[in-house]
Amino acid sequence: MSKIEHQVLENEKGERLDKLITGLNGEWSRSQVQQWIKDGHVLVNGQSGKVNYKCNIQDVISIIIPEPELLNVEAEQMDLDVYYEDGDVIVVNKPKGMVVHPAPGHQSGTLVNGLMAHCKDLSGINGILRPGIVHRIDKDTSGLLMVAKNDKAHERLVEQLVAKTVTRKYFALVHGVIPHDHGTIEAPIGRDKDERQSMTVIEGGKQAVTHFNVLERFDEFTFVECILETGRTHQIRVHMKYIGYPLAGDPKYGPRKTLNTNGQVLHAGILGFNHPRLNEYMEFSSPLPAYFDELLKSLRNKD
Repeated sequence: MSKIEHQVLENEKGERLDKLITGLNGEWSRSQVQQWIKDGHVLVNGQSGKVNYKCNIQDVISIIIPEPELLNVEAEQMDLDVYYEDGDVIVVNKPKGMVVHPAPGHQSGTLVNGLMAHCKDLSGINGILRPGIVHRIDKDTSGLLMVAKNDKAHERLVEQLVAKTVTRKYFALVHGVIPHDHGTIEAPIGRDKDERQSMTVIEGGKQAVTHFNVLERFDEFTFVECILETGRTHQIRVHMKYIGYPLAGDPKYGPRKTLNTNGQVLHAGILGFNHPRLNEYMEFSSPLPAYFDELLKSLRNKD
């Protein structure tokens, strides 16, 4: 470990600790610095610092920079469907059935394994098992993801997610026939107290907002576009179940008698964001996967 000390100057008085430290080195991201503070690697006058501490003149800030952790995830050569790539960001189209990052039971074959073989410069903000991952989609959801190649890009993309300026449009097939053409579901989501592996609409949960538009109706199903305003775990799956129209094929939130689709019929089809360095809006569109398209055709023929 290396140690850096800095004495707060007059023009730095009143500045937040995390912001001041980030400004000391152009290679440090604010998220990275905040994690150092939370982990006890930053002292103010010999005492553990707090992220939102307001600095005083002549405060002595000691920054103990931890050694980088070794990544214990193996790179694997994969034929990734890359839609865009530069020195800051990658946009990749994830297939149905692929896990985004390693976890117990899924140490290989994940998108992260493939990304590590594809490029060597992924951001480290999310730790050793999730390099570069800014946001995720479920294993059986297909579609577009943005991945950060450095910590600064990661931070700026996360800021856009927090500010709700990222465009995220999903396409889904749900059980039942929705009578109205569009709507908004605003209901807080949290961990289900009875089923800890599931999420649910619950009082005291995190704010969650989903907008939807009906694209096509069938005898027993509806094809919808869902637009995320927030990005909670399983948000679309939980919200559509909450209003009585669970996703077709969903083994966790759907009915037992459902379509045999190996998981929910859900595709992240449109992704838009401001480039983290150029600050130019970019939008990408991914067509429905073949199984989804064939399913819609069969429903049309059935009708």
